[in-house]
Amino acid sequence: MKKVIVLSVMMLTVLVAMAKDIKTVVVTTLPQMHCESCENKIKGNLRFEKGVKQIECNIQEQRVIITYDADKTSVEKIIQSFGKFGYKAAEVKQDQEKNKENKQQK
Repeated sequence: MKKVIVLSVMMLTVLVAMAKDIKTVVVTTLPQMHCESCENKIKGNLRFEKGVKQIECNIQEQRVIITYDADKTSVEKIIQSFGKFGYKAAEVKQDQEKNKENKQQK
């Protein structure tokens, strides 16, 4: 019985150690995205950045939603990577998102 408990504790410890810190950041770009070609350029270049897991572009709202592994990269590095292919990016804070949603509801 002790061996089973010890083995279970060891496996749980390994699982916790292997857990990834997955986060999401929302950015807006300059120049603004205006077509599918812009979207493809952003997705095609960002996918090579270390730690980036998923990229979603919303041309209508001018937002790029990036899911990333925080153990491998940071928001600052992701924003800097936009410069490699001719864009500037700025993080959209939660307050800005809420204000935009409130304006749309009115």
